Amino acid sequence: MPTATSDDDRDPDLVAVQESPAAAGGPTRPTGLDRERILRAAVDFIDEHGLAALTMRRLGASLGVEAMALYRYVPGREDLLDGIVERVTETLFDDEDGDELHIEQHTGWQDYLMRLAHGVRRIALAHPSVFPLVASRPPAAPWVRPPLRSLRVVESFLGTLSEAGFSDQAAVAAYRAYSSFLLGHLLLEVTQIGAQVSLLDQPEGDPEAQRTTDLSEYPSLLRTEPLLSLDKSAAEFEESLENLLDRLERVLHEAKNSDGEVGDLA
Repeated sequence: MPTATSDDDRDPDLVAVQESPAAAGGPTRPTGLDRERILRAAVDFIDEHGLAALTMRRLGASLGVEAMALYRYVPGREDLLDGIVERVTETLFDDEDGDELHIEQHTGWQDYLMRLAHGVRRIALAHPSVFPLVASRPPAAPWVRPPLRSLRVVESFLGTLSEAGFSDQAAVAAYRAYSSFLLGHLLLEVTQIGAQVSLLDQPEGDPEAQRTTDLSEYPSLLRTEPLLSLDKSAAEFEESLENLLDRLERVLHEAKNSDGEVGDLA
C-alpha cells in the first residue's frame, strides 16, 4: 500500500513547475507574430516534440505561418537556438507571480546562491528537453559558463559576491565551482527524466565573440574578464575530486562513530 506523501516531503521546485507555469518560465500566448512569440513557441515545440524535431518549417506550422515568415524575426536556425537559450535563462529575472525565490530579492550572498540554484533547477525541470541546449550552446563569450548563460546572470552573480566582500579572484572561483555543480547535477537529473543530451551537432561558436561582446553595461564582468578567460579546468577537477574525497572521509568517520550506520551524502 503506497504511503501518502506529506506537503513537507514534496520537491518544492517540482511543485512550482507543476502548479505555477509562470514561475517556472512557462510560456504565454501574445497575439501577433514577433520574435518573443516565436521564441516562446519554439520552447513549447521542444517541450512537446524534442529538440531534434525542431525545424523552421515545423515551427512555422505550429504558429500557422510559412517558415519564411519567421526569418524577419529570427534570421536563421542558429539565431533561433541562441534566442531560445536567452529566453529561458532570462526567466530567472521574471517576477510576475511574486516568486518567493526571485533572485533579486535575496537577503545575502548565501540566500542569493540558493535562490539562483533553485531558479535554474526549476527551469531545467520545466523544460528538460530544452535544458541540454542551455548546457551545450556556445555562449555569448567563451568565459560565460553553462548553465548560467546570460551576461546579465553572470554580472548579477559576480556583483552580489563582490558586494558581500569576495575578492575578484574568490568570486570567479566561486562562479566556476558553482556553475560546474549546477551543470553536472541538472544534466544528470533531466537525463533521468527522459531528456536527450546529444541530439544535435553543436557549432564551435564565434571565435570573435569575446572581442566583440560589449561589456560596458556589466562592470563586474568587465573587471574580472581576464580572470574568467583563464582555463582552470584541470585545477577545478582536482579540487572538486579532493572535496568529494574529504566529504566521503567525513561520512565514513561519522558512520564509525554511530554504530556502523552509513552517513548521508545528500
